[in-house]
Amino acid sequence: MAITYTWEINGTACKRDVADGYFTNVVYRVKGMDGTEEKARHTGEVTYTKPESLPSGFIAYDTSKKTPDQATMITWVKNYLGTDEVTKIETNLKAKIDLINTPVQSTGVAW
Repeated sequence: MAITYTWEINGTACKRDVADGYFTNVVYRVKGMDGTEEKARHTGEVTYTKPESLPSGFIAYDTSKKTPDQATMITWVKNYLGTDEVTKIETNLKAKIDLINTPVQSTGVAW
């Protein structure tokens, strides 16, 4: 099966400033999927430093509008990490899945 990667935001672990809804910490996970089965996982956290003035495109936390949505936050995380780190995470997950699918070591004895 083809290995795919599912990026998610762990919403219960993210932190934000109550006054303006600025996210200071975002916890994410990446699931390494082999078909429909999750075989490996990476969890990480990014910490944002709030600028003195919020950018014009700022999206505040708002439960009534369900903003920001998960796709937007995943984009924030990937932009923060950069292409090289995103590739490294996914490559490491693939290596773990490859070892699960085709082990190179075994345990146990003959008796």
